[in-house]
Amino acid sequence: MGVLAPYLRILALPGRDRWVMRALVLGNLLVACVQFLDPMLFGRVIGLLARSAETAPDALWHQAARLLGAWVAIGAIGIAVNVSVALFADRLAHRNRLAAMGRFFDHVLTLPPSFHGAAHSGLLMKLMLGGVDAMFWFWLSFFREQLCTFLAALLLLPLTLLLNWRLALVVIALVVLFCAFALLVSHRTHGGQMEANRQQVLLATAAHDAVANVVMLQAFDALGAERRRFGATVAEVIGHQFPVLTWWAMASAAARAASTVAVITIVVFGTLLHLQGRASVGEIVSFMGFATLLINRLDSAMQFTARLVYERPQLQRYFEVIDARSSVPERIGAPPLRAGAGEVIFEDVAFAFPGGPPALQGISFTARPGGVVALVGHTGAGKSTAMALLQRQWDASRGRILIDGQDIRGVRLDSLRGAIGVVFQDSMLLSRSIRDNLLVGKPDASEAELWAACRLADAEEFIVRQPRGLDTIVGERGATLSGGQRQRLAIARAALKDPRILILDEATSALDAETEARVGGALAALMRARTTFVIAHRLSTVRDADEILVLEAGRIVERGRFAQLQTAGGRFSELVATQLAAAPLPEHASV
Repeated sequence: MGVLAPYLRILALPGRDRWVMRALVLGNLLVACVQFLDPMLFGRVIGLLARSAETAPDALWHQAARLLGAWVAIGAIGIAVNVSVALFADRLAHRNRLAAMGRFFDHVLTLPPSFHGAAHSGLLMKLMLGGVDAMFWFWLSFFREQLCTFLAALLLLPLTLLLNWRLALVVIALVVLFCAFALLVSHRTHGGQMEANRQQVLLATAAHDAVANVVMLQAFDALGAERRRFGATVAEVIGHQFPVLTWWAMASAAARAASTVAVITIVVFGTLLHLQGRASVGEIVSFMGFATLLINRLDSAMQFTARLVYERPQLQRYFEVIDARSSVPERIGAPPLRAGAGEVIFEDVAFAFPGGPPALQGISFTARPGGVVALVGHTGAGKSTAMALLQRQWDASRGRILIDGQDIRGVRLDSLRGAIGVVFQDSMLLSRSIRDNLLVGKPDASEAELWAACRLADAEEFIVRQPRGLDTIVGERGATLSGGQRQRLAIARAALKDPRILILDEATSALDAETEARVGGALAALMRARTTFVIAHRLSTVRDADEILVLEAGRIVERGRFAQLQTAGGRFSELVATQLAAAPLPEHASV
């Protein structure tokens, strides 16, 4: 059952198509019956011709007409049923392939950063496409072809015992031997195919990494090393795949020989029975047809089984992703976050990443509506972690976070994140149009709202100069735009969302001084009347903050306004002195 487990799960997926699946089972049973009757009628015709010398011409014509008429009628029914089975199987497979892709896509989007930090994006796309393609093949092949084979072997093959049990036992014995050999091959190739698939995943991941970072590899003259690494993985794939292919080549050759062996066996054994008066010529011909039909169908079933083994590892990984659960589960029936002024309270919040040391310890503060709270400190001090908890990318291990008096763990995630806007250090633009990137903030925004957000972000001027204005494609990660343009679009996106809470996560740290000054004006406009959190390494950007929280090793070690902390001679003044030594602090700088 181990090999079949993911496929049994696949059969349970098309819930809305249960009636189609039942109809396909019935259709395949009819096809199997037609295929069973076909060699039987052929044998009857041959038997009738063999007795022609003993039968009156009129009776011969009458019997032949009945047999041929029945044969034609059954053949017509078989054609109609086969067409119906193929049509419905194709539609079921195509419809549910897209549904499975949608389920995977929706589920991955809901998983938290903890999952995406450990999962390679290229691998996830490979798993989605490979998994749904494997499902599509299984639904199509199983319902259009293989189900008929299994029904014939399980239900109709025993009926041959009613025709001639001696010849039937020969056919059954041949089928059992064939199936036993197929199971042996499947068992011997399972482990090797699993490892070959694992190496192919590593191959795809390595290729995606290299292509995504090709500029860096060229700059460091590392192309040769990447080629060698890729070649070594290819060799591993071949080393595990070739023994598997050898076994299946033997199985394929055996399957082709099996049909001939089956016919010869039936002829030899049938002749002996005929000489003893225990089998007619018609029965021998019918059983030759049964044997040829079943062996050929089982040859197809063996190839189907080989594909089952090949696709199983990929399907297992697909379902592992589907079964991954969020580290921030949403309570069933949770209400939406109620609208409010935007007050944020951290109450004794503590957090540690799984398996790691404490990242935050005893964090308590209140961000007043419309105020600006800055979080400063060295890398790893806990600034971004605190803001990640505010967005429920993780849940605090102790304490609680309130927005307008509501514990964020008790409200719907979409309403929580809908109330928070973020401008990242990396603008994170999609490879789509400027319009599409802005509409991430508010999908139903009007044209007037789009341009108003662009004007607030000081982005209107460069957008109208683009070849197609708002419909200009910005390329992967906004590659066709400058850093300042990308960041102004990120500000416009946040402005369009119109959140009551705003997070500026190193929003200007990657910009030069001139661009930072221009973007700074847009940020100042965006911050008006919003509760704003500023994560900053450049201390010049937090001069006007209402409160500065200095974090160190996950704790708040100082808090206050800029001038107060600068003259206090504590940790903040040390940070200011360090930055002054590197570059003079601007006299009048603000976010």
